Amino acid sequence: MKNTKLKVVTKQEAVSYVTSGSRVFIQGAAMTPNTLIDALCERYNALENVEIIQLHTEGKALHADYPYNKAFKVNSCFVGRNVRGAVNSMNGDYIPIFLSEVHLLFKRQILPIDVAFIQVSPQDQHGFCSLGTSVDVTLSAVEAAKIVIAQINPQVPKTHGDGIIHMSNIHYAIEVNSPIHATGSGDLSPMEEAIGQYVASLVEDGATLQMGIGNIPNAVLANLNHHKRLGIHTEMFSDGILPLIEKGIITGEDKKVKQGKIVTCFAMGSQKLYDFVDDNPMVYFKEASYTNDTKLIRKNPKVTAINSAIEIDLTGQVCADTIGKYQYSGVGGQMDFIRGASLSEGGKPLLLCLL
Repeated sequence: MKNTKLKVVTKQEAVSYVTSGSRVFIQGAAMTPNTLIDALCERYNALENVEIIQLHTEGKALHADYPYNKAFKVNSCFVGRNVRGAVNSMNGDYIPIFLSEVHLLFKRQILPIDVAFIQVSPQDQHGFCSLGTSVDVTLSAVEAAKIVIAQINPQVPKTHGDGIIHMSNIHYAIEVNSPIHATGSGDLSPMEEAIGQYVASLVEDGATLQMGIGNIPNAVLANLNHHKRLGIHTEMFSDGILPLIEKGIITGEDKKVKQGKIVTCFAMGSQKLYDFVDDNPMVYFKEASYTNDTKLIRKNPKVTAINSAIEIDLTGQVCADTIGKYQYSGVGGQMDFIRGASLSEGGKPLLLCLL
């Protein structure tokens, strides 16, 4: 494989390759390339009808706000706080789709990608860069995009798994040196603590866990200090697992898929979490098409899927992504793991709702 240097350009030149009518993919979560996004928004007067395809992103999301939304339209496969207003207006759309199937939109050219904005680590001695903490659907978007533009950042963790791309697959790059997006955990309410204690009592030794981000999953994890041989196969994780790893409670020794490894497609939390995943072979980052594949999830023992809902009615019907007609989040991977857990031997799909 030819080992050539990355073509490093200014941010202004990098975003000049986006033209009117383009469809632009933006990597999400902690890896959101905001320098590229902001530079693109500076060109809004010269552009029109640019579609932004994304999952959850962090930062201001200027492209979703006035006056930039005159040139850009958000088309999101998951809805975060920074684009909820746009998605619920005439300036944005939401695609209801399982996270396990988003990659098919790109691979099957249902939504052809003109340009992909990503953030990666600097190249190693072999010319490879890491997609850091957000592999999810990014790898598929990179493979499908006509032009790949990267934000090279030495503060991006170099993660193990499938999120490795060669610099020859990056057409243009800019250089930045800034922390990736970090989140903290808030104080637990008495209700959240009570839910955490109860749900933890349902988790068996040797279980394989899937959990989301937020106070309730953290409350559950905080009450697993006396468990044994727990494993992780999830779409994402945060800081709550770190004390359990340090205490030898999370070992993954009973798992069937990637025994002994934490399997995920993205991670988001504090700098301590990013330091933990950096060059750590215990953590294996895969595409969402792998982590959220029901056939693989069900192979693990006692899969315990811990997810939240907005509303649950008396007949057991669950609403987890909308508030009335208001699109609040998205389908995501919840159904992938609920089904996977229900098919796992001894599995338990759990849905938690604060009243």
